[in-house]
Amino acid sequence: MAKASGSQLVGVAGHRLKISNLDKVLYPESGTTKADVLGYYAAIAPVMLPHVIFRPATRKRWVHGVGTPDAPGQTFFQKDLPAGTPDWVPRADIPHSDHDNTYPLVNNAAVLAWLAQAAALEIHVPQWRFTADGARRNPDRIVLDLDPGDGIGLAECAEVARLARTILMGMGLDPLPVTSGSKGIHLYAQLDERQTSDQVSAVARELARALEADHPDLVVSDMKKTLRTGKVLVDWSQNNGNKTTIAPYSLRGRFRPTVAAPRTWKELSSPSLAQLEYDEVLTRVAKQGDALAAIDAGVGPVPDAATHGERATAAAASGSDRLSEYRAKRDAAKTPEPVPDAVGTQTDGRSFVIQEHHARRLHYDLRLEHDGVLVSWAVPKGVPADPGRNHLAVQTEDHPLEYGVFEGTIPAGEYGAGTMRIWDSGSYELEKWRDDEVIVTLTGSAAGGLGEPVRIALIRTSAGDGAKSNWLLHRMKSTTPHYSPAARRRYAPVPPAAHQAMLARAGSLADLGNGPEWAIEMKWDGIRAIASIEGDSVRLMTRNGNDVTAAYPELIALSDVAHVRSGVFDGEIVATDAAGRPDFGLLQERMNLVKPGEIEAARKRRPVRLFLFDVLELDGEDLTAHTYSTRRTQLAKVIDAPRGSPIAVPDAFDGDAESAIEFSRNLGLEGIVAKETGSHYEEGRRSGVWIKIKHLSTQEVVIGGWRTGKGNRAGTFGSLLVGLPTPEGLRYVGRVGSGLRDQDLARVMKRLEPLAQTENPFISVPREDAGDAHWVAPTLVGEVEFSGWTRTGSLRHPTWRGIRSDKRPGDVVPE
Repeated sequence: MAKASGSQLVGVAGHRLKISNLDKVLYPESGTTKADVLGYYAAIAPVMLPHVIFRPATRKRWVHGVGTPDAPGQTFFQKDLPAGTPDWVPRADIPHSDHDNTYPLVNNAAVLAWLAQAAALEIHVPQWRFTADGARRNPDRIVLDLDPGDGIGLAECAEVARLARTILMGMGLDPLPVTSGSKGIHLYAQLDERQTSDQVSAVARELARALEADHPDLVVSDMKKTLRTGKVLVDWSQNNGNKTTIAPYSLRGRFRPTVAAPRTWKELSSPSLAQLEYDEVLTRVAKQGDALAAIDAGVGPVPDAATHGERATAAAASGSDRLSEYRAKRDAAKTPEPVPDAVGTQTDGRSFVIQEHHARRLHYDLRLEHDGVLVSWAVPKGVPADPGRNHLAVQTEDHPLEYGVFEGTIPAGEYGAGTMRIWDSGSYELEKWRDDEVIVTLTGSAAGGLGEPVRIALIRTSAGDGAKSNWLLHRMKSTTPHYSPAARRRYAPVPPAAHQAMLARAGSLADLGNGPEWAIEMKWDGIRAIASIEGDSVRLMTRNGNDVTAAYPELIALSDVAHVRSGVFDGEIVATDAAGRPDFGLLQERMNLVKPGEIEAARKRRPVRLFLFDVLELDGEDLTAHTYSTRRTQLAKVIDAPRGSPIAVPDAFDGDAESAIEFSRNLGLEGIVAKETGSHYEEGRRSGVWIKIKHLSTQEVVIGGWRTGKGNRAGTFGSLLVGLPTPEGLRYVGRVGSGLRDQDLARVMKRLEPLAQTENPFISVPREDAGDAHWVAPTLVGEVEFSGWTRTGSLRHPTWRGIRSDKRPGDVVPE
């Protein structure tokens, strides 16, 4: 932004605003000017607005700048709107005993710019919102302000934050931290708006008292300054309906331009944790997106209590439509998402799409065509696999019909940043559509994730309509796996585990550094499984949600060696060679068998074992918020497997990582996995607190075709043409023919034949490889071993390892 001392008219978000004195220094210690402040709020608006929209804004202004430690600037605390406020600034009234105050609502980037022009550096908001017609809603989030007393700092606040997190997660809440930009840390957790501000305040107060009772030398809940020296004040009072908290991403009126900055839990464990300045925050958001997105996910203009017809009439009268909120959150110049100018033709179309959204956390978006738009819900755990499990669905803004075919990557810093892939799509049969209940039968594609048609019910559980309302997603028709009568008692009663496997990031010894303490486990070469037990019953689910219990009948022994009524465990199914080493090639003989006779014959010929390395739930208690060390201790206590059992809990390595690597190599294993001992279990995430270090490079690939076999391979194939998924399509990375045994050729060919198609699924393939190619639908995942990458991005010397039926193409990422 050009700096100038005069005034000028600029256009911001469709509004005209007079700005002046751009070269005025507001932070003398850093030289930060009003132009810098305006530039920051313009850049941060896409991620800040969801946290402040429709909340009344109290402002702290430093008209002459914040000053210096020797000469602090004068502060103006402002609630009511001043005379001369532009008429386009949205506003709402809060009544008091003898007057009403009119507050601005920071609903768009133009309001942010207007506040910055007035040197309103700090923006404070409550934990509740207004509806679009000015009614006050219940709070949609709870906040704890962790404020250090004299003699302590951020490290102690971070320690208290972790203690509070354990309690909040035990209450079913998932808090996220914000370094306040001043001295302490704020913790936010999302609420469902069923409690009043007074009720939320009471809960927060008791939580603060509980922390103080358990940790009296560290925590205080009383506001008296005389009690706070050397302790962290857990300020619960900001949940009062009349109180406010510095808004996430707001600047602070400190001597340097610090920001109330959303952080990750991993960052809170760093000994170098510090408050961030605005340029650091902009860099973080550009790379990582909004670390606080889950707290206010899917927010926007909050609907009033009018009926659907009244809302439509009001929208027409105001010139808006059902996509106004969708468009307000997206910049067509920055995102590949479709941003149409108007709602599509209102037909009786019955299309649906379920999209796999790899944002800050993996979730699924269910969208049903209705009245010319895709009515949308965010479903964190996807469509339930069993009618015994209901999943949360949060209604979000309506999407355009064009979104039904959208796949791609939304850039960092944009709303919903991350990769969007279609998990399934098709048409639905409508049974009921009311404001509080929708019942449909979804019929997806042959290659989609639903399988057979699924009848579902969506039932609204929270007050209000539209974006941000909570719904229950219920599967009304189950698809019971085919089990033999003898096995049905052991398998059928257990619902699928309501947990997703945590993933490790590929790395090296250098990534372990000298920071946190690491535990070292051997890396087992098999397929990942989440194992659930309920009494005598057992169920095994792969990472992509496939129930493989019947395929590995020997593993129901888990219920015999687990001394617990119910539990959910994380582990690896492996087949071992004569020397007892896991061998993924041997495991291929047990995969994808469905006939009981074939399964039993394979079990006798090639038995498997289940190596357990984590426990996620015991007797209904969720342990994912506990540390790795605590979970491993619990695992060792409840699993008592005798020698020769197919169930085992391998020991973590007692020694340094370098020695563990050598030990793993000598045993002929795949490598090691290093895990931070103080880390929590991050479901569905590929996290840097687990690092896998392999001896040889392996890569999951998607098969897109095969070349005609010759000689002893005549009748099958000579090599497989493989690729990696990208936002632009399937990128060709080479062909693999080595490592395929006769039984592998027959097994893979049997899987490829039903997938035959005439269209080349790759973006491009070299002419010499495409000459005699046979193309297939890119739905089958395999794994190869290779020596490196060529300069053109192809696999160097790939060798086949096997089919990964536990993976979907959407799971494949470059190692």
